[in-house]
Amino acid sequence: MSSSSTALRELQRDLENKANDLSKLQKDIAKNHQVRKKYTIQLGENELVLKELDLLNEDANVYKLIGPVLVKQDLAEANSNVRKRIEYISAELKRLDASLQDLEEKQYSKREAILKVQQRIQSHQAGKAKA
Repeated sequence: MSSSSTALRELQRDLENKANDLSKLQKDIAKNHQVRKKYTIQLGENELVLKELDLLNEDANVYKLIGPVLVKQDLAEANSNVRKRIEYISAELKRLDASLQDLEEKQYSKREAILKVQQRIQSHQAGKAKA
């Protein structure tokens, strides 16, 4: 009888650990979504800036805000900087997508493991009830 309840306690402890792991994964997924949202907004803003820069004549004055000061900047340099920023943000979004896919796969396998442990606990309790 005691080995039976020890096994049941171990199963319940295992279930608790897996549930905690699943909770951590869900928090990581939520954090990933939050960061992804921020980058998506930045990407849209930078694409808008690029469109505005493309509308300007080559001799137009372009200013960049550095701290509290507007500093004159070359149009080609401004264009280049915005394009580099867009490349960086796009690469970060791809990295976040890959990370999210990995986290979701881990979440799925964790859920499957939890279901198996729950089934083992139920069958263990059902066997105990018959005895």
